[in-house]
Amino acid sequence: MRVEDTESQAEFRREARAYLESIADQAPSGDREIANVEQRRAWQRKLAEGGLVGVTWPPEQGGRGLGPIEQMITEQELERADVPGILDFIGVGMLGPAMIVHGSDEQKERYLGPLLHADEVWCQLFSEPAAGSDLAGIRTKATRRDGEGWTVNGQKVWTTNAQFASFGMLLARTDPSEVKHKGLTMFIVPMDSPGIDVRPLRQINGDAHFNEIFLDGVELPDDAVIGGVGNGWAVALTVLMFERLAISGHARAFGIELGPLVEAVKEAGAGDDPLVRRRLADLATDLLALSAKSNETLLGLQSGIAPGPEAGLEKITLVEATIAAGELGADLFGPGALEPGGRWAEVTSFAPGLRSAGGSNEILANTIGERVLGLPPEPRADKGVPFEELPG
Repeated sequence: MRVEDTESQAEFRREARAYLESIADQAPSGDREIANVEQRRAWQRKLAEGGLVGVTWPPEQGGRGLGPIEQMITEQELERADVPGILDFIGVGMLGPAMIVHGSDEQKERYLGPLLHADEVWCQLFSEPAAGSDLAGIRTKATRRDGEGWTVNGQKVWTTNAQFASFGMLLARTDPSEVKHKGLTMFIVPMDSPGIDVRPLRQINGDAHFNEIFLDGVELPDDAVIGGVGNGWAVALTVLMFERLAISGHARAFGIELGPLVEAVKEAGAGDDPLVRRRLADLATDLLALSAKSNETLLGLQSGIAPGPEAGLEKITLVEATIAAGELGADLFGPGALEPGGRWAEVTSFAPGLRSAGGSNEILANTIGERVLGLPPEPRADKGVPFEELPG
């Protein structure tokens, strides 16, 4: 299955290509580097000025009102121009769309414009030390204060961009007497609020993309609630839907494509090794299947069909193929594959962490088994039990 540009999409591609060529000399270096945040902010503003940020957002929210294929075209043209994408992929790709769906008119007017232009970067305050893929098990509490507002206490972890974010979208428990998927509320949290402590987490590749966040008596007003009190799970599901769509692009950012993999095998002189050929064939099968499935998903989205639970299989396959490609590179080139800044070092050290992004592979496999294949669900001792009665 192929996705061919329509006449209007071809015109959009020409427009995007011409604009990127005109500003390419202003691009910061390094696709994944976030050390120079101010340069990346300025670059996102420049992309927004050309209509290449929030392509699928409604025009009244500062977007282009176009479809997912135009978003794919934007990403393809960024790659072709060899320039970085946006700094705030979490805000623009996940949190902003959720606010468009669930936010009040006042929230949209206040936050979406600065978010789109990277004047205010956002982070996602979901996962906790004891609640990662089982997001509904979160224990961060938001307690109603006498009078008005809320007080938040708890801990979040694996939070990307928190070290320079202006705001976070935080999921907290507001009614522990409800079962765990209920009694949750989503909040907007200024990251400079008193009581917030952001601590970086150093990764195996030396970067600190993630952080742990401690919230001690953080006070929030009533208008910090998004989507209504007790409706946090519905808002979270909207964010997660957009997150799982974004992960595909995140993994593809490593450039795992069949042509370069074949060239790497030739470069290493391993083209006649039957085991290497078998591994390469397995990767080719996965990448070709993913290309067809990705196009099918895009065409469905273009027609207004939201991806269902089967989309998790695309995420699992893509991440596992990316990891397998990194392992192949390491086996082909040995210790040299781990040279800092090299092609294989990044994918070998970073890609395995994507197994947990957007819900772990194991959780997604369970969801596919139950909701797509119709297999019996696993026993759940917490089903129908008020959260406050569950063991700590």
